[in-house]
Amino acid sequence: MAQRSLNRVLLIGNLTRDPELRYTPQGTAVCTLGLATNRSWTTESGEKKEDVEFHRLVAWNKLAELCSQLLAKGRKIFAEGRLQTRQWTGQDGVQRQTTEIVIDEMIILDSRRDFPSEAAGRVAVSAEGELASEPVREEPAPAKPAKPTQAKSAKQDDQEEVEANDIPF
Repeated sequence: MAQRSLNRVLLIGNLTRDPELRYTPQGTAVCTLGLATNRSWTTESGEKKEDVEFHRLVAWNKLAELCSQLLAKGRKIFAEGRLQTRQWTGQDGVQRQTTEIVIDEMIILDSRRDFPSEAAGRVAVSAEGELASEPVREEPAPAKPAKPTQAKSAKQDDQEEVEANDIPF
């Protein structure tokens, strides 16, 4: 009987650079992302410490294309995927190795207010390219009263009728 195993990574952090979209010779989209996660703790002596961990994320196919379109340096995301270690020989002949997270789910956690050029709301994307969004409800700016074309006397203001359309709420 085969034993079960689990290779799952869940991360929430900020992108350290803009996504890099490339295509394999077969035409498959691949996007690499840099993600930073922070942790803080207090030592026994009461000193506060902080540490940053940097992660290399890789998305494939439709998810890769969506990541390159929707993400930018500084965005806060949730990413879910699996650890993968790769080995290769560099152009200089040196054997190299890297461990990366191959993501199959990604959710944008910040809003349009933080990144005005981006779409509003939270956006969730799966490896299959399924896109779901939760629009962020933004309150409209209060309506400014129209500037009068002429100055009115206080007596005219008291006698003027107020229509329902004139009330800003």
